[in-house]
Amino acid sequence: MDAARRGFLRGRPRDIASEFRPPWAGDEHDFIRLCTRCDACIEACPTKLIKAGGGGYPSVDFSRAECTFCGECARVCDSGAIARRQDAAPWGLRARFGAACIAAKGVECRICGESCEAGAVRFRPVLGGISQPEFEIERCTGCGACVAPCPVTAIAMGYPMESGR
Repeated sequence: MDAARRGFLRGRPRDIASEFRPPWAGDEHDFIRLCTRCDACIEACPTKLIKAGGGGYPSVDFSRAECTFCGECARVCDSGAIARRQDAAPWGLRARFGAACIAAKGVECRICGESCEAGAVRFRPVLGGISQPEFEIERCTGCGACVAPCPVTAIAMGYPMESGR
């Protein structure tokens, strides 16, 4: 029986929208069908980004770490639920910046820009004021390195079409 259906029948529906799967995971239906919940990907993840999510299926938690796209999760996945493809992006996730950003409110903070190796977050100088963050979604790799260090949790990961940008 499907884990989402089982949770629903037990009164604990799984919120699929709030869980992101490891990089190179197939679509949700195929992932759930193929994943054996063996935890090999969780144990292999060097940054500890992957954790057991709803129904025991692996999900990623950017508040814990970033993804280095090392491919270890795919390497140890024997079921095919996570299959690294050289011609495919690991996922379509991108950072989304919320209204809680303290730099946008006039408080000096550049930690997200310092955490972003891809240079997707830059700070535009403001004459007589605090530099303001600018986000270039095209440069974002979706690694999530900017999420955990944000002191006010103003950054979340999501798919670009969800962000309203």
